[in-house]
Amino acid sequence: MAFNGLREFIRSLENGNELIRVSIQASPELEITEIADRISKSRGGGKALLFENNGTGFPLLINAFGSERRIALALGCKNLDSIGAEIEALFKKLSIPRTGFLDKIRFLPLLSQMASWMPKSLAGRGKCQEIVMKEPDLYKFPILKCWPADGGRFITLPCVITRDPETGIRNVGMYRMQIFSPNLTGMHWHKHKTGARHFERYKDKGMIMPVSVVIGGDPSYTYAATAPLPDNVDEYMLAGFLRKKSVELVKCLTNDIEVPCDADIIIEGYVNPQEELIWEGPFGDHTGFYSLADWYPKFHVTCITHRKDAVYQATIVGIPPQEDAWIGRATERIFLAPMKMTLIPELKDISLPPAGVAHNITLAKIEKTYAGQGVKVMNALWGAGQMMFNKILIVCDQMADIKDYEAFARFVSDVFNPLQDITFSHGPMDVLDHSSARFSYGSKLGIDVTSKFEEEQYTLEKCFENKIDTDICSSKISEIPGIVSCNLRLIGNGISAIILGITKNDSKALDRIVADLLFLDELKGVKLLAFVDPGLNIYDLEAVCWYVSGNIDPKRDCRILKPFRKDEVAHFVMDGTRKSFKVDAFGREWPNPVVSSPDTIARIDKLWPDSGLGPFVPSPSLRYTSLRKGGEAVSK
Repeated sequence: MAFNGLREFIRSLENGNELIRVSIQASPELEITEIADRISKSRGGGKALLFENNGTGFPLLINAFGSERRIALALGCKNLDSIGAEIEALFKKLSIPRTGFLDKIRFLPLLSQMASWMPKSLAGRGKCQEIVMKEPDLYKFPILKCWPADGGRFITLPCVITRDPETGIRNVGMYRMQIFSPNLTGMHWHKHKTGARHFERYKDKGMIMPVSVVIGGDPSYTYAATAPLPDNVDEYMLAGFLRKKSVELVKCLTNDIEVPCDADIIIEGYVNPQEELIWEGPFGDHTGFYSLADWYPKFHVTCITHRKDAVYQATIVGIPPQEDAWIGRATERIFLAPMKMTLIPELKDISLPPAGVAHNITLAKIEKTYAGQGVKVMNALWGAGQMMFNKILIVCDQMADIKDYEAFARFVSDVFNPLQDITFSHGPMDVLDHSSARFSYGSKLGIDVTSKFEEEQYTLEKCFENKIDTDICSSKISEIPGIVSCNLRLIGNGISAIILGITKNDSKALDRIVADLLFLDELKGVKLLAFVDPGLNIYDLEAVCWYVSGNIDPKRDCRILKPFRKDEVAHFVMDGTRKSFKVDAFGREWPNPVVSSPDTIARIDKLWPDSGLGPFVPSPSLRYTSLRKGGEAVSK
């Protein structure tokens, strides 16, 4: 289904009881974020929010993609799996040999259908150019300052259009944009992204780089900008496929970039690659931690146009789950079929748990037919586009259910042998990963829990019957110096793991704690010991998974300990605590987790009864405030 601008999508949301119009005055600086964070973390993702009273002339739409139902509606489908099934069917049709004349004739309707998805250039102006700002001023829009330690206000859902200066091929990416003046922003494209590669090519040629930014329009435009498409595949072709209608494009007024004619807002301009970079950030990022300030290109705004009825669309990111988790779910379901058909034929399913913030944790199910296939799939996935950023990859076969996370954890607990199932690798990491010893380069952890063939010389290590008296065991653990808290509940649920909150005062503190723990007879059958900082709720398993996966460089922070006794299992230790130079010889700055300020929380608490937002929802930030060290982006 194609939407003619955000207003039409908003009507669909409202008709489906998926939207709340927020009429109270809410500031784009911190207040909208705090409200959206509470709603997006509500059961099922809450509802989309339209802030109509935000101090500007433009309504602000947020959390529009923040549930499975809403992201499916945005992409014009009943459920996300149907898109993947359609892609798979299309691939199969395209791959059938056609030798006879009649076979080729029957193929023509499919070619015609595909042609109807291709972007189309139109003459004249589009709806997105109904209003032209004579003096471009970004402050006319309700651009968010999301979190207290952010460097400023950021455009958070921009579709940034660039072109390769050699081939002319278009790319649409999503890169945050910090506002520095009415007509100047940063352009935060990472070195691994296509926009950054285009920038380098313009720089080599000594050319000015035209750039245009699209906000709003059909929701498929925004999704396509986030999609992990191969280089040189036009994102607007994907949008055309999703909406079953070509994206109609018009030329910008001050550069040669083409933009969707029915978009809500267009920001035209350029980047000068010869110009000095600008100090951009910090920014409360989708990892749940601040990404720290760094040097990025300047984007100069030459023109702003918009529809008469334009809506400004934004999102917030931070500690999961947030709206971006549902965008990630769409990517997971849509791109399973292409990965299976072009790269990993044995791949049956894939899951990106929200706690893994898209790239920290991946679960993959395969159909295994030969020895070593689990590790083969690990290497294939780590070499597949944005999967190169993955940090923890668990590969299983048909015996496991990767959608039921508790059942999957129980399955892994039963079959996992730390001595035989672990693979470490090294490679590129996301620029936003704060835990790797080196910027954007670190280690990866692969866990192969597939059924093993005889050639793999595998010994199945079952957990020993661990009938632990948790009260006695907890009492013994509490006497160990450095341990602040301990969660033994997983053992009662058939999961051979314990989670401990600890303090580390020197480089040997963790070694002493582990040695003292494994001296206890009660823990001889426990396979996993995960350590976190005091202040984290160790009974909130999603929070623990987010915190540990975000804070480890696997080869540095994970240890495999051989059993000391015959009736003992091998142990896998994960140090998910904050790292410092003093204790861990960690040389980079460590960021704080992203939370609201007490003043903002108090203001929204006071506004809530009159907001029309439903029953009171306490601030999610209250669960994580104690993890902060100091009030800035950098942990002190």
